[in-house]
Amino acid sequence: MQSSDIPNQPVDYSPERRDFFRIEDRIGLEIRKLAPGTAMEEDAFDGDHLESLKAEFRRLDQDVKSQLASLAEKDRLLTGLIKSLNGKLDTLARIMAFEQNPLQPEDWQEVTLSEGGLSFSSSTPAWQPGDRLAVRMTLPPELFQPRAVARVIEVHPDSSGGARVHTEFARIEDSDRQQIARHVMRWQIRQRQKE
Repeated sequence: MQSSDIPNQPVDYSPERRDFFRIEDRIGLEIRKLAPGTAMEEDAFDGDHLESLKAEFRRLDQDVKSQLASLAEKDRLLTGLIKSLNGKLDTLARIMAFEQNPLQPEDWQEVTLSEGGLSFSSSTPAWQPGDRLAVRMTLPPELFQPRAVARVIEVHPDSSGGARVHTEFARIEDSDRQQIARHVMRWQIRQRQKE
């Protein structure tokens, strides 16, 4: 067996993919393989009939944020209260969405996550380099659910008959990438507090 200075890293891992800070975390992970030529992941997960409501929710959230910027100049106390209420509503919305579609125990797994992609273990060697995957992640404790289309970069078989699958995000909304960035930053803060 070959050794590496970096644990859990393949020897031939290319350094140009190290543009983002990576964390090892346990997240909810739902994956659907996209058929060749499929442009969107819209139909890959249940609940897409709510997409117009989610879009309206995001629009209203942006309205609140833009109005808070001008209100902050006039009344800092009121701005703080509205930010807290907005955060409370966001948390309630995430809890309600999560309760509607609870993840099963097998959907939670250890991954390596960054803004640029993720790697995960698969019990079967079902993925091949070049495969496109619709990915929905549930990031605790905030229960953010960013989505992306990921492209399989490498697949490393393991001794149990499964594989470690390395992907990069081929298409991801900026808001979803920001959710991942915030999750990574909060994970780093929690790790420092444990030290």
